[in-house]
Amino acid sequence: MTTTVPTVEEAATGHGYISDKNRYLARLKRIEGQTRGIHRMIDEDNYCIDILTQISAITSALNNVALGLLDDHLKHCVTNAIETDTADAEQKLREASAAIARLVKS
Repeated sequence: MTTTVPTVEEAATGHGYISDKNRYLARLKRIEGQTRGIHRMIDEDNYCIDILTQISAITSALNNVALGLLDDHLKHCVTNAIETDTADAEQKLREASAAIARLVKS
């Protein structure tokens, strides 16, 4: 997911993902639809491997959303904190590291 540079207003008040908010919401809506599809597949007694394939696709899509949000966080929140407040920058970096650790675990 490519990101655009946030406007000055977004940088000052918004989160890093704000410029791609509609794309994130659209992607999550597609994932939601896929999840409902899995529910239907199970309800209709579809083949296990077909269901697992769809679960894998959803997992990949969610990972892509997570990586995009992480990238936005680093480019916006962490960069902004580094430029304005060293203590806040250290906190933002710790948050990013913890988020990465959670993503790697899952």
